[in-house]
Amino acid sequence: MTTENKKNVWIFAEQREGKLQPVVFELLSESRLIAKKLDAQLSVVLFGKNIKTLVSDLADYGAEKVILCDGAEFENYQTEPYTQQLHSLVNEYKPEVLFIGATHNGRDLGPRLASRLNTGLTADCTKLDVDVETRELLMTRPAFGGNLMATIICPEHRPQMATVRPGVMVRALRDENRQGEIIQLDVKLEKNRRCVTVEEVIMKASKKVDIQQAR
Repeated sequence: MTTENKKNVWIFAEQREGKLQPVVFELLSESRLIAKKLDAQLSVVLFGKNIKTLVSDLADYGAEKVILCDGAEFENYQTEPYTQQLHSLVNEYKPEVLFIGATHNGRDLGPRLASRLNTGLTADCTKLDVDVETRELLMTRPAFGGNLMATIICPEHRPQMATVRPGVMVRALRDENRQGEIIQLDVKLEKNRRCVTVEEVIMKASKKVDIQQAR
């Protein structure tokens, strides 16, 4: 299968204030294994403002292609612009698999995107695998209050989507010799009644601590 004809495994790389969220590096590690089994290309989608410097980090950690949308509309996470732009990209490039970190932003974005794409979404996964013969993603998550683990498939719709719980997968290792292709796209958003404008961001705490990273 040539590079041009390869299927794609996608990661949505969440960044905040110009810094990639830790779950992105965990997704890169796990998604490389999935992509290898499927003989697919591992691509990362990155939204933000003035965040082109993050592309080299994503390549170093295993991204073969980075699709970059850099614009003022993406400076802060907003449901409608992010959903609208990612929906447009998925319809254009048609990835086979799409992973999103199960952060509070990812838990907002994932279901809205899946609804517009008319596909399934397995939320808060703790394990991922793939059936090579059927190319079906095996998405495992806690069920019934955590009393058992359910493995879910999405055989009839694409992309196969999952949000992945932060802190449960091995972080990718950096290799500065890796090279990644960058595709920078113009931002084209339709203004509609769902669009809102962020006027100001106020941080209440003088010292910010990410509780997800606390020991």
